[in-house]
Amino acid sequence: MISALPFHIQAQDKTGNDAEELAKKLANPVASLISIPFQSNVDYGIGPFNGTKFTTNFQPVVPISLSPKLNLITRYIIPIVDQHDITAEGHGQFGLSDATVSAFFSPVQTKNGLTWGAGPALLVPIGTDDALSARKWAVGPTIVALKQTHGLTIGLLGNQLWSFAGEKNRDNVNQMYLQPFFIKNWASGAGLGLNGEFSFDWEHNKTTGWLIPTISGVTKLGKQTVQLFIGPRIPINGQADFGFRGALILVFPK
Repeated sequence: MISALPFHIQAQDKTGNDAEELAKKLANPVASLISIPFQSNVDYGIGPFNGTKFTTNFQPVVPISLSPKLNLITRYIIPIVDQHDITAEGHGQFGLSDATVSAFFSPVQTKNGLTWGAGPALLVPIGTDDALSARKWAVGPTIVALKQTHGLTIGLLGNQLWSFAGEKNRDNVNQMYLQPFFIKNWASGAGLGLNGEFSFDWEHNKTTGWLIPTISGVTKLGKQTVQLFIGPRIPINGQADFGFRGALILVFPK
């Protein structure tokens, strides 16, 4: 039960990385903080065959200090998918889906709580099944902007990808992704959030969207600092009936 999660943490060291500060950094996609999220999603009632899809995203975030004023925040999303009755009734696929690699150049210092980052994003066709991969390399810009004040984080992350190489018999990639997010954190490290996730497939004139409210908390598993969160995945244009999301994030404070 979510109420049993211990939403507290002891002070880390003189750097002041307590639960509230860690939760604040984790709410910021371009914070200078090493983290390794394992995000699990399950969606039910997909398509004409009432399919089910389980996706676990391995999402390490590695910041690189380029200068006293500039960071490079690298983010990797590697999906592992197990789906049934999606492509056809009685058929299933399991394996890797395509990876997305993003690099945000971001100022070290924020101004009036405003933070931003921008750089390239790359789609890497590592999918192990034709149904799980576009079989195309794609590249484009990615950007994030957010404001943090009084425990609130409000922001928007997005990218646009165009294919430039890959199998000629597969459709081109021309896709935009937008993720507006709102998070409220408390001194205990507990948080309430609301994410929107929208994909616009310009090649096929198709849009998918989800609303994902979450509850989260910062705690320790043994000596390892972690963040846990859970919430429903609510489809807003009929691509599925319903879904859930849960995540375990390993955090490595400086």
